[in-house]
Amino acid sequence: MSASLLQFCQWLNDTGPATALRESKYMFPIVESVHTLAITLVVGTVAILDLRLLGLILKKEPVSKVANQILPVTWKGFVVMAISGLALFAAEAAKSYHNPAFRFKLILLALVGLNPLIFHFTIYKTVDQWGGAPRAPGRARLAAVLSLSLWSAIVIAGRAIAYFN
Repeated sequence: MSASLLQFCQWLNDTGPATALRESKYMFPIVESVHTLAITLVVGTVAILDLRLLGLILKKEPVSKVANQILPVTWKGFVVMAISGLALFAAEAAKSYHNPAFRFKLILLALVGLNPLIFHFTIYKTVDQWGGAPRAPGRARLAAVLSLSLWSAIVIAGRAIAYFN
């Protein structure tokens, strides 16, 4: 499996679009900047909801109202982040394969994806019962702390990728 994954990364790295992006004087930094701005949008909007769950901001706003206003923006940012991240990966797929910070970031991304999935299919189902309270129940607060921690770790791991080449 590992050899075939390495071969895939090498093939992806050597494709025309990946090579053009990697060797471009302007496009790689532009895509990287778009990726950074999209991460900022995603993490910022997620943090607003998480901080509301923790009862630190917007205490008078129902959780469902905050979520309904924030999540569409989060998803748009996520799409831009994913597309730009995949482009950056393709441009440096061979290098990324061996990079421990990149691998750690992928694990963190999987975990940060599971967190809201579990949250929305469990505790959030009863948001009508607790969503107007200034502070959410313990499981919702735990999900918020995990979310904030995982996104922070993803940003740190993303920055560390440049230092593990």
